[in-house]
Amino acid sequence: MLSIFDHGRAAACPSPFNMAAHVLARAHLDPLKDALVIIGANHVERWSYGDLERAVRATATGLLELGLVPGDRVLMRLGNTVDFPIAYLGALTAGLVPIPSSSALTEPETARIIAQTAPKLILRDETVACPANAAILSLETLRGFRTLARAPFHMGDPERIGYIIYTSGTSGVPRAVAHAHRAIWARQMMFEGWYGLRPDDRVLHAGAFNWTYTLGTGLMDPWTMGATALIPAPGTAADALLALLARHEATIFAAAPGVYRQLLKSTEPFETHRLRHGLSAGEKLPPRLADGWRDRTGTDLFEAYGMSECSTFISSAPAHPAASETLGRPQPGRRVALLDENGPVPLGREGTIAIDRRDPGLMLGYLDAPDATAARFQGEWFMTGDQGVMSEDGQITYLGRNDDMMNAGGYRVSPIEVEAVLTTLPDMTAVAVTDVLIKEDTRVIAAFYTGPVALDDQVLNAYVSDKLARYKQPRLYIHLSELPMGANGKILRRALRDNFEVPE
Repeated sequence: MLSIFDHGRAAACPSPFNMAAHVLARAHLDPLKDALVIIGANHVERWSYGDLERAVRATATGLLELGLVPGDRVLMRLGNTVDFPIAYLGALTAGLVPIPSSSALTEPETARIIAQTAPKLILRDETVACPANAAILSLETLRGFRTLARAPFHMGDPERIGYIIYTSGTSGVPRAVAHAHRAIWARQMMFEGWYGLRPDDRVLHAGAFNWTYTLGTGLMDPWTMGATALIPAPGTAADALLALLARHEATIFAAAPGVYRQLLKSTEPFETHRLRHGLSAGEKLPPRLADGWRDRTGTDLFEAYGMSECSTFISSAPAHPAASETLGRPQPGRRVALLDENGPVPLGREGTIAIDRRDPGLMLGYLDAPDATAARFQGEWFMTGDQGVMSEDGQITYLGRNDDMMNAGGYRVSPIEVEAVLTTLPDMTAVAVTDVLIKEDTRVIAAFYTGPVALDDQVLNAYVSDKLARYKQPRLYIHLSELPMGANGKILRRALRDNFEVPE
């Protein structure tokens, strides 16, 4: 038998359609219910469904009154505040194309995004890096829009472009990924296929507002279901999350594996009497962490696998727990295969994880890059670039990447992008960047380089500080006499990673 798992087809997305209208469709059912609660040790801010819907649609009015028209792009340079999701949904309500971006990006990184996407407007919190631009709208003005009348939802073809997000590619240049409005429709497959989500749930996501994992799993999906989203106030330490889970009666907790790792170091008692389970995504969940969480809380962690081009589509779930050390299986409505150059491989054999190109959650393509888009497809399949093995019941074991991409705290980072910055240093003759294991379950970015002498780490850290987002910056710099090369003259990053030993 071949490694193809067909879990049925998702219902077709209705037309006309608007992503924001879909997310807020339940707001009128109980407008006084908490849609969002921002929680901290000494801070609680509540947004009812009525307040949220009103702020989103009024923001759309303000954006349209500036002269923007449906299809115009809006770059979001906003911080970790509620302004982020309100602006995002407001732009979608108006038929505009929001471009959410990490506040950790530096000014040069942001300038490249502006050059590529040519946004008509930049929504900016002055604390977030951004080059000077005549099209900048201040956060104060943006917030002022909330007193305006509510705009109608701009309805249209669900296949039209809805938003643009960025992901790193193996070329070293971050890719602009264009998604259709229908992408939100596809996320319903996660409700049972991963979350076990119910309208009475209180979902606490440990991430910031301006992380796409939080935006989807922590906000859009609970709101689509009519549940309550709980988000930690800015500056909340990881070790404070345990108390917040109990105090605010969270029923589902979502985080990256690194957060679970930090929480398990705590000696405080875990008071999670209402917690049903936890969710993990962003990087591979080590079995040891899942076991440790179960021992401390009596609840399970359910893992999901996905990517910027298609969000999550393989997962474990309360109704379908994963077999030991597997990712789980394709969600209901998904069709997934493991392929080699000849097509689907036999069950039990390693192949590249691929998803049906007709999946409603799959990207429209890389912006203005038809060749790069076409390169990701093999016939009827979209190729993820990650390796796995499929069992007879569709459970998929993750075997790693088949490229040199790194994972830094849940963010995929291209080594070539980091190397391009470091090679401008005159005292480096060659450099190779990869992620290395420094202790069990913990990987960091390391830069291996050659040159006349070893360079001072403080100098190197200072050099990259304004050129790369913090999560892309190497944590280790290692001077070598030479870098390992293959027969074709290419640097063997995998050899550096495999042969690395933690300095004593």
